[in-house]
Amino acid sequence: MDEIEESKPLSGLPTRKARVIGGREIDFDGEGFFRNADDWSAEIAEMLARESGLADLVETHWRVIRFMRDYYANYGRAPMNRHLKEGIGMSLMEIEGLFPGGIRAGARRLAGLPNPKACM
Repeated sequence: MDEIEESKPLSGLPTRKARVIGGREIDFDGEGFFRNADDWSAEIAEMLARESGLADLVETHWRVIRFMRDYYANYGRAPMNRHLKEGIGMSLMEIEGLFPGGIRAGARRLAGLPNPKACM
């Protein structure tokens, strides 16, 4: 079982969740996004997928996840929807449908990218 530690600001809403996964402590923000994209691993992605209701990540999921991680590594930000669509060769509706939570709360989270709110 994962250990969870939350720190709370004065408003009472969680800002940080530290979880021990695979023997490593991983920091997530209050919405479940990675604070540090370098903490990501395929094992963690699979665990988060199961938590979100995906029993298995198939090759199409991994293609999206790999594209998002590669784009982030090259440009320091997540791909815009148009780049994602062009890079994967699927419509946005198809990509949205692959992940519970769609692109933002599903694919981006499983790819280990930071919260889009933190990137503004």
